[in-house]
Amino acid sequence: MPVNDIIDPSGEHEERSMKAETFLPDDYRPAENEPFMNERQLEFFRRKLTNWKNELLDESKNTIEGLQDSARAVPDIADRASEETDRALELRTRDRQRKLVAKIDSALRRIDGGDYGYCEVTGEPISLKRLGARPIATMSLEAQERHERREKVHRGD
Repeated sequence: MPVNDIIDPSGEHEERSMKAETFLPDDYRPAENEPFMNERQLEFFRRKLTNWKNELLDESKNTIEGLQDSARAVPDIADRASEETDRALELRTRDRQRKLVAKIDSALRRIDGGDYGYCEVTGEPISLKRLGARPIATMSLEAQERHERREKVHRGD
């Protein structure tokens, strides 16, 4: 990605990427009648994933601040037990979100690598409807269903 030195009004030098940004109107939604995973679709999903990741990271930051604020000694044993239960639930939720952030990062790498939107099992396109609902999806709906049926059989459920 080419980088140019740009002098801002204060006289400071700033490096800026010269990568062309794809213009997307606020109401843009990927459509089946356009080429699959074209620039606009990739940018749409990149933004969707990045916004989702930022929301999760903000929530995590708020949780850490909240846990630090609530790290006080509660004299009543019932209140203390309730607070510990709430804290444990919050930490489990944040752990799930940490794993979700890793999946979002993986999806962003697939966008950069040109693999995003294609099933990792069949190589076929994942439907835009599925990606819209679950932008971290790595398998088509059919491949995911087969995978879940095999898992269920192997687990003995």
